[in-house]
Amino acid sequence: MISSVAIRNFRALRNARLDLLPFNLIIGPNGSGKTSLIDGLMRLRALARLPLRGNADEEREAQGGPEVTFHFTPPHDALEVVMSGATAASCDLLQVFPLATGEGADDWAGLRAQLARMRSYVFDHRALASRSPSRDGGELMSNGANLAAVLATMQMHSPAAFGELRAELCRILPEYDDVRWDIGRDGTVSVGLHLAETGELIPADHLSQGTLYLLAILALAFEPTPPSVVCVEEIDRGFHPRLLREVRDVLYRLSHPESQGLGRAPVQVIATSHSPYLLDLFKEHPEEVVVSEKEGAFARFWRLSERGDLGELLEEGSLGDMWFAGILGGVPQEKEPGPSGAAEK
Repeated sequence: MISSVAIRNFRALRNARLDLLPFNLIIGPNGSGKTSLIDGLMRLRALARLPLRGNADEEREAQGGPEVTFHFTPPHDALEVVMSGATAASCDLLQVFPLATGEGADDWAGLRAQLARMRSYVFDHRALASRSPSRDGGELMSNGANLAAVLATMQMHSPAAFGELRAELCRILPEYDDVRWDIGRDGTVSVGLHLAETGELIPADHLSQGTLYLLAILALAFEPTPPSVVCVEEIDRGFHPRLLREVRDVLYRLSHPESQGLGRAPVQVIATSHSPYLLDLFKEHPEEVVVSEKEGAFARFWRLSERGDLGELLEEGSLGDMWFAGILGGVPQEKEPGPSGAAEK
């Protein structure tokens, strides 16, 4: 799990640092560095698959190009990983340095395997509803295009996990009582939901965006071997505000498995949102909320729990209302009005 990331001159982030928890909800305006952070993580994943071009014996050169420094939780806290380049477009040098302060082993091979399992998702409802080749039933694709194959594979090879997924879906959306899939003659898989009242099977391309997004998130949450890090952009998209608590709790299954009686390691979740309704659900856990603040053309991060007056503010209103009003920051910048009486052209 990543414990911290420090970013210099990468995309919208010029000098930003962020400590990461098992669950992280990032809020902020467009262009405030949320996607830049996720892009940095995915660049790390891609570079970690390649042979190292730098090592601890090489001097780290100061330069004006991008540099992103990662630290990790045990058992990989004895390593520092630095990603850099001469220009933003060539941030392709990965170096690994041992740390004297870490308690874990100097195990780049083990850490590299974990980094390879990081995933980022921007779900697309048309892709989620599409038929997919049955052979693509491994990990869920970044846009969810192989959702049908993933669900079919889960039922065939992990029927207990699929049964839990089905039960959770039907609890959240009680109008349905089953998840069904079918393999066509061409070897592609389709998925649909069975209506409890009429017995009608609703194909995926007739389901709402929110229902498809929920199916995708459930597929991640109940995957027997989930990714090490899951990044989901606009996690609130397509959902009625009353369903957002369910969405949060499904993601908590990933990041807080002990609360579900699961014995596996936590999956680090980094989700972005523009929803004040979702933010309201973190009143008891403000440490899990990261505010992405735009400062001119650049951005910085800070945790909501860092506000010393947060307790007083919560006595006066909800987090969502205060964010919408601009009290918490993390809102679009407004152009200063011109002097009154200025001549119009």
